[in-house]
Amino acid sequence: MRIINIIGHSNSGKTTLITKIVPLLAKVGTVCTIKHLGHHVWELPEGKDTTVHYEAGAICGAGIDSEKTMLTLRDTDVYTILDFYAWMGYDYAVVEGFKEEGFSCAVLGDLEAENVILTNPTPDELFAARDKFDEYVPVHS
Repeated sequence: MRIINIIGHSNSGKTTLITKIVPLLAKVGTVCTIKHLGHHVWELPEGKDTTVHYEAGAICGAGIDSEKTMLTLRDTDVYTILDFYAWMGYDYAVVEGFKEEGFSCAVLGDLEAENVILTNPTPDELFAARDKFDEYVPVHS
């Protein structure tokens, strides 16, 4: 699985680029994403059964409807999620904002970073360079 990490300052266009690169990658493989929420906290819907399960102490819970599954994990380590994605056999993990992890990356704006593959790429440039990004080897295999 390739990790395509896209980093940049807030409002630099990371999410917009991701919405354009995911469909391109999906034409050649399976794609999953991870978004670093920073200081934002994702609120679980109050009073819903999946929230009640989490509050009761479940380490992992899932809510499944006719279109999707939502997982809630107590673990907040990006590598746990990458291990899960690799185990699932996905081809590409598009990651937004984990600049401290040292993954090879595409940088938007003037952010200083290491392991930069591209700076301010177009979706087509990013797609063309997809095989230059780190291949992920599971940590907990």
